[in-house]
Amino acid sequence: MAGKPKLHYFNARGRMESIRWLLAAAGVEFEEQFLKSPEDLEKLRNDGSLMFQQVPMVEIDGMKLSQTRAILNYIAAKHNLYGTDIKERALIDMYSEGIADLNEMTMRFPLYPPDQKDANMTKIRERTTNRYFPAFEKALKTRISNLPPVKKFLQPGSQRKPPADPKASKATRELFKI
Repeated sequence: MAGKPKLHYFNARGRMESIRWLLAAAGVEFEEQFLKSPEDLEKLRNDGSLMFQQVPMVEIDGMKLSQTRAILNYIAAKHNLYGTDIKERALIDMYSEGIADLNEMTMRFPLYPPDQKDANMTKIRERTTNRYFPAFEKALKTRISNLPPVKKFLQPGSQRKPPADPKASKATRELFKI
């Protein structure tokens, strides 16, 4: 039996959080190797672990996978969570792309200059409230949080990451020059 998947990322939610959730939904335990310094990231780059020189990266089944959606698709297919036919996979892909769009908006927010934050927050709230959440709520109908492995992942003490601390996010961006 292969070992636990090993997740390489910053000690934050970011692009790795959906991967953590999917592993939790599949009931798969995982290890995390947090990048604590620019040297940690550089080491992964120099040893050839990062195809596109960026994280997240997951070591799984003898592979070093990068690119969030590729990682998600692999895990979902491996654990029979990627639909039973091409139509279900298309629906899953649509929701995945919607989540990716939403994540892009929210992950860019801290990078906006102070004079653009209010306008961008208004845009994010409007799109989240009127576009994304209604679509997700219609599809999920709260079923996901009742799955036993997800319920366990949501409990205190799990590997779920807390919301980002803006001061820590700024420090991480400065440290890694991102």
